[in-house]
Amino acid sequence: MPLESHLSFSSVLLSPSISPPPSTSFDLYLARMASTLSLLKLSVVSSSSTSPKLPNHPQHTTPKTTHLNKHQDQTPQILHQLQQSLPPATAAALFVPFVTPQDALAVGGEFGILEGRSFALLHPIVMGGLFFYTLYAGYLGWQWRRVRTIQDEINELKKQVKPVPVAAGVDIQEGAAPTPVSPIESKIKQLTEERKELIKGSYKDRHFNAGSILLGFGILEAVGGCVNTWFRTGKLFPGPHLFAGAGITVLWALAAALVPAMQKGNETARSLHIALNTLNVLLFIWQIPTGINIIFSVFEFTKWP
Repeated sequence: MPLESHLSFSSVLLSPSISPPPSTSFDLYLARMASTLSLLKLSVVSSSSTSPKLPNHPQHTTPKTTHLNKHQDQTPQILHQLQQSLPPATAAALFVPFVTPQDALAVGGEFGILEGRSFALLHPIVMGGLFFYTLYAGYLGWQWRRVRTIQDEINELKKQVKPVPVAAGVDIQEGAAPTPVSPIESKIKQLTEERKELIKGSYKDRHFNAGSILLGFGILEAVGGCVNTWFRTGKLFPGPHLFAGAGITVLWALAAALVPAMQKGNETARSLHIALNTLNVLLFIWQIPTGINIIFSVFEFTKWP
């Protein structure tokens, strides 16, 4: 039944101008009213459920969001096309900040020679040279330390020399035998000549320059080795070699940080500088076997160039 018919029918029943028939009891009248209201309620619910839905008009924000998502989906494709059009080194430098973790795990020739065998062998070659250069820098530092300590030895020996007494009024005759030189005086003369030779070697400046080169190239190649591992595998491998390399890098920095105090004559800083570099060399030696194993892995899983 249409909704309008129900409304007109109910209005007739509920109109105050119409009273219930005299032959009908009041209870029957109420029953009719209840049935009319129930029928009206059912018709309203039915009409609302079966009424056609209005078309949803698109909001102004929907096209913008869809347009933005479309561009976001195309971003990796655009970056990939730009990466393919650039040289490998340039592409690696420009696109590393835009690489997602999923892209990092998909290593398979995207970086060209940067993940090849040639670039991978650069790290062990440079670090092997830096190991021997560390020993050379240590030798220069020890020689410079010898210049400073040998003067202290000379001063201590001079305190032990006893002056030769000369009798008053006695002239030293010409041709007389010279006074024999004591062993202490001979040692002083020897150390003095040795110190002169050490000063000519300019060990102070040479040690400072060697330490600066070692610090710069050491930290550069330590970070470069980690980057190369990421280029080849897409991840790092926590283990003895990585941790020892990190420790060596930190020891280089700490030893260099003591230089200002050493230049002011602080003996504690000098002793600590020597201790840190000694520990550095020991870590370097301990790291060599693990580095050789990594070289074998490089030859096994990489190709030239």
